[in-house]
Amino acid sequence: MPRLNKPIISHIMGVLLVCNGGFMLTAAVVSFYYNDGVTLEILAAALITMGVGALAMLLTRGHKREVKKRDGYLIVTLGWIFMALSGTLPYVISQSIPSFTNAFFETMSGYTTTGASILNDIESIPRGLLFWRSLTHWIGGMGIIVLAIAILPLLGIGGMQLFAAEAPGPSADKLKPRITDTAKRLWFIYVGLTFAETILLYLAGMGLFDAVNHSLSTLSTGGFSTKNASIAYWNDNPLVQHIISLFMFLAGTNFVISYFGFKGRFNKVLRDEEFKWYSYFIIGFTIIATLIVYYKADPSLSSIEHPMVLGEFESAFRHSLFQILAIVTTTGFVTADYTMWTPFLTVFFFGLFFLGGSAGSTAGGVKVMRHVIMIRNGLIEFKRTLHPNAVLPVHYNGKSISKKIVFNILGFFILYMLSFIIGAVVLASMGLDFETSIGGAASSLGNIGPAFGILGPVNNFDALPDAAKWWCGFLMLIGRLELFTVLILLTPFFWRNR
Repeated sequence: MPRLNKPIISHIMGVLLVCNGGFMLTAAVVSFYYNDGVTLEILAAALITMGVGALAMLLTRGHKREVKKRDGYLIVTLGWIFMALSGTLPYVISQSIPSFTNAFFETMSGYTTTGASILNDIESIPRGLLFWRSLTHWIGGMGIIVLAIAILPLLGIGGMQLFAAEAPGPSADKLKPRITDTAKRLWFIYVGLTFAETILLYLAGMGLFDAVNHSLSTLSTGGFSTKNASIAYWNDNPLVQHIISLFMFLAGTNFVISYFGFKGRFNKVLRDEEFKWYSYFIIGFTIIATLIVYYKADPSLSSIEHPMVLGEFESAFRHSLFQILAIVTTTGFVTADYTMWTPFLTVFFFGLFFLGGSAGSTAGGVKVMRHVIMIRNGLIEFKRTLHPNAVLPVHYNGKSISKKIVFNILGFFILYMLSFIIGAVVLASMGLDFETSIGGAASSLGNIGPAFGILGPVNNFDALPDAAKWWCGFLMLIGRLELFTVLILLTPFFWRNR
């Protein structure tokens, strides 16, 4: 067995549980304000969570503060698992979701910002629990940003390796103030954008409770809604959809790039290659979808709440843009059933499941940056075939990329596709049809939410057998934590004392 710093691992788990319990207290306050009948249950869940966390901190208060790589992998993975386990308590104690399997699925879907739900009547759930449900998104989203920018590069596996390439091996002394400063700035942007969207949605005609919940879900690219029809509930209010579309775009953008934008350093924003390709992809895909929906699709077939306006270009553009952003940023909100927008668009949207947003954002998926670098490396391989002795490095943002990073990205993509294939095969072995199996695996791994088959935009994941829900929960976790972080714990060499 390797030497793990168990006291600091336990101490950090305690800190996370105390923080999680604190967030639960805010949900109890919301429940008390609306007098929805579950205040005491949520309060009990908060006190239990905080009590266990405080006990863990107390028992390990004299811990050695050094964290090594092995410790880091365990801390990140166990942190998400413990948050999810404790996050089930409000549902289970209140009996709003009596099944532990369903409660865990809903909570894991929340913290991983997947947005897949097992609830058949969302609007019947007490408001305190709906707020807690949205809050799990928001907590997970912020955790992912800090994880991607501050933690994963240290472990050598993050999508932000390129961003940190100028200082690939900083010492612990130099890194600590940098992480603290970065985390503060990111929190400021994240909280500020959440408040801004809440105010805009409220002014656009959405109720305050719904505005708050949808802002929490949007900035985290989660997708939980307070309505059974998701954002289609407001299909007669185009302004609401345009506001959410704008903030989905911002949530899928690297938050460091957003920081530069807010500081007025637009030259850095416009020169960033990932931001440019992210924008190009969304514009191009939206044009394709809009033209097909306008000329080929029957909007009445894809209606969820209020029908799209037949023959109106604005309606086709608005719904196409919204659904493109919802899938690319892995938010998963729904305004229409895109599986009814012609067979071509069904396959087209399935392909978008594997794109993802920007590195350093709350979006899931493979990430735009990785796709750009893989394509460039593939094109350079043609040149290397003709000129085997030439030195042809891959360039990104005007700098050459080390082979180590290129190999890391190629390895990640191969592992991602293998995980998708295995995920789909396992779901199929549980009796699910082909469309549901590949849709469920791609959606869970990419943290998207709606899928295909019986898991399509107008359905949810409740129809899955319990074993399939646990499997999808596992796929959500490994997809959210960049695969390597979790899967390395399953390898024998991780546990060898070397």
